Amino acid sequence: MFRRVSAAIAAGLLIAGGLTACGGDSGGGNDDGKITMGFAQVGAESGWRTANTKSVQEAAKAAGIDLKFSDAQQKQENQIKAIRSYIAQKVDVIAFSPVIESGWDQVLKEAKDADIPVILTDRAVDSKDTSLYKSFIGSDFILEGKKAGEWLVDDSKTAKGPVNVIQLEGTTGSAPANDRTSGFADAIKADPKIKIVASQDGDFTRAKGKEVMEALLKAHPEANVLFAQNDDMGLGAMEAIEAAGKKPGVDMKIVTIDAVKDGMTALANGQFNYIVECSPLLGPQLMDLAKQVVDGKEIPKRVLTKETTFTQEQAKTALPSRKY
Repeated sequence: MFRRVSAAIAAGLLIAGGLTACGGDSGGGNDDGKITMGFAQVGAESGWRTANTKSVQEAAKAAGIDLKFSDAQQKQENQIKAIRSYIAQKVDVIAFSPVIESGWDQVLKEAKDADIPVILTDRAVDSKDTSLYKSFIGSDFILEGKKAGEWLVDDSKTAKGPVNVIQLEGTTGSAPANDRTSGFADAIKADPKIKIVASQDGDFTRAKGKEVMEALLKAHPEANVLFAQNDDMGLGAMEAIEAAGKKPGVDMKIVTIDAVKDGMTALANGQFNYIVECSPLLGPQLMDLAKQVVDGKEIPKRVLTKETTFTQEQAKTALPSRKY
């Protein structure tokens, strides 16, 4: 008789516990109070992206957040698959850096219907329904392109001949490529002698930057400026410039965006001429936003990262303590 009563009590406790776990967890993930985040990364296409991934992983660990991480290898379909997997796992919050701007509405609606908040990092989406995500944390890419163009306008004031620019764009359709192109074009309108003679996608990678630059230098031997939309493409292009018998930073001035260590080293050595910073260290801010949104707090729709620009002398000063 005692055994039957004990078994009945134990069964009742298990049922009650199960009801509490199912009814008390609004966002999914762990039932131990620990936040679970699903993070869908673009890939590992550059030094910037590697530093960004490290920042997110280290910040999640420091914040006590259980991070489920996926690498999309620069393919949108892989990111969508990862996001759907996170929805199925009932994580508490989803964060991702979109490969391109378009094509996210359906999967974001699925996350919203599952009551899982989404935070965009580094790159934006072009969804007209902004309720599909809670916040976007990252740089102002238009401003970055504008800063690069403004430096070139200022530097070209003493130029006696035409300023012929080769532009290496980032991944076609991505927010940084679209916005940096726009910002740069607007800025250089201030000087009619500055002309973009060629503009081509270098996919934000060093290898593609080198390959594309080799072809463009042959087609446009008159080019004397390179605007690369990230350091890695600029570094690849630098190899092509040297192979063509030209001196980077002298025969062909180079302006880039990012300010990773390899780029800063090239700037300090005089091979690059100017870098606009785009910080990859978004992890701590992302984890803070995640905690707030899971707690039901209102968070800013747009969070800008703090960034600067670098000349050769400034790069020399900054390099010894550079974190990425």
